[in-house]
Amino acid sequence: MGSNDAWMGEAQPYLTPRQAGERDAWSTEAAAHGRRGSQRLLAVEEVDPPDTVRAFLAIGPAEKVVVRRRLILLDDEPVELADSYYPARIAHGTRLAERGKIPGGAVTLLAALGFTPEDEPLEDVFAATASSSQCAALRLPPGAPVLVLTRFTASTSGEPMEVSVMTMTRHLQYRQRKQAS
Repeated sequence: MGSNDAWMGEAQPYLTPRQAGERDAWSTEAAAHGRRGSQRLLAVEEVDPPDTVRAFLAIGPAEKVVVRRRLILLDDEPVELADSYYPARIAHGTRLAERGKIPGGAVTLLAALGFTPEDEPLEDVFAATASSSQCAALRLPPGAPVLVLTRFTASTSGEPMEVSVMTMTRHLQYRQRKQAS
């Protein structure tokens, strides 16, 4: 997706549980722009998380997490790699830890398990040079720039429940809300 294809995205739909039969947030967002959004599940694994994930999820040094790795497509072209990490204590025994699509997405399953996401998660964005594996997956030339957005989400009760790391090739626009002081 080139910069001239940008549109204003909102994080909120990705934090809102879906109703039965409702399309996922990415498919819905792309369709609103006359495009087709889809995703391909690449892996579901139990791993040692990156330090930032471990710290936010407040897990010990020996604890593992479940990660769901996905390739995000726009009109069948790769535009993003998305890795979502969940504490094993939440994911084990659920579809989060199984290979396969989750009806309504992970946020819907988490809400059904009692983990409703907070309204305003912390998001961190930085630019990076794509790794060789990212270049291959996203069909980028060596040394291509990417945006990396990391979303840290806790439940409404304050329990850390998900960290999503999204490596993007597309333009990103944000709408900021002013908070009362």
